[in-house]
Amino acid sequence: MQSRLRPKLTYSNAVATIALFIALGGAAVAAGLPKNSVGPKQLKRGAVIAAKIRKAAVTSGKLAPKSVVAGKLGPNAVLPGNIGNGAITSAKIGAGAVIASSIKNGVVTTNKLANEAVTAAKLGKGAVTPAKLSDEFGPVLGTLKSGQTLRGVFDLGSVAAAAGDTARGAVSYQFPLLNPPSVTVLLPGQTTANCGGLGGGAGQTPQATAGNLCVYVTGAENLEDGAAGLTVENNLRLGFGLVAKAKEGGGAKSFHALGQWAVTAP
Repeated sequence: MQSRLRPKLTYSNAVATIALFIALGGAAVAAGLPKNSVGPKQLKRGAVIAAKIRKAAVTSGKLAPKSVVAGKLGPNAVLPGNIGNGAITSAKIGAGAVIASSIKNGVVTTNKLANEAVTAAKLGKGAVTPAKLSDEFGPVLGTLKSGQTLRGVFDLGSVAAAAGDTARGAVSYQFPLLNPPSVTVLLPGQTTANCGGLGGGAGQTPQATAGNLCVYVTGAENLEDGAAGLTVENNLRLGFGLVAKAKEGGGAKSFHALGQWAVTAP
C-alpha cells in the first residue's frame, strides 16, 4: 500500500527540478550583483540613453580630449560667459571670420593698428579729404578750396624819401584762388564784418571771411593820412600789390608801413 504512494524519480522530473533551481538562483544573483561586476562588455549597444543619465552626471572630467566637436554643440550652447579670458586667440579665428559688420564702432583705434598697417592701397579713393588733415598741414591742392585761409605779413617803405614819394611791394599766394577777392585795408584797431581783426596766437592770426582779402596795418611812420597812406593795387587771384605813400610836406623823411594780411577762398 505504501509503495503505491512513493513517487518515481524520472529524467523529466530531474530536469524540471534543476531548471527551477537555476531560475530561482539566477534571479537571486541578478538582484544582488557584486560591485563592479557590470562593465562596458556587459552593456548592449544603445543601452545607455539620455534618459538613463543622471543630471550633472557627465562632468568635464568624464569627457575624452576632443570629444566635443562643433557638430555636438547645440544652438547658443557656447555663450560669452562660457569662454575663458584669453581663450580666443588669433590662431583660433578662421579665415574671413571677422568682417566689418562684426566689429563694433570705435573698437579699432589708432593704438590697435600695427606700424605701417594703413598703406596707400588700403585707402579708398577720396578717403583722405581736407577735413581729415590736421591743422598743421597746409592745403595740398592746386587751388585754395572754399573756406580755406592763407595768411602772411608785409613791410614796405623808403629811407630819406621826399614828401609824396611812394614805395611798392607785392604778395603772391602760396595757392591761387579761383577768383580775385574783395579787398579791405584796415588801420590799427579797425575791424569790419568781413575782417574780424587779429585773432589768437599773440594777435598773429588775421581773420577774413570767405571771398575777402583783409590787409591789417599794425605799424606806420610818416604815411599819408587815412586810406591814401596804404593802398592795394593789381588785386588778382594769384596775389596782390601794395603801395605806401609818404606824407606830404616836412621835407625828406623815411616812411614805412607794416602789418599782416589774410585771404579766404570764396
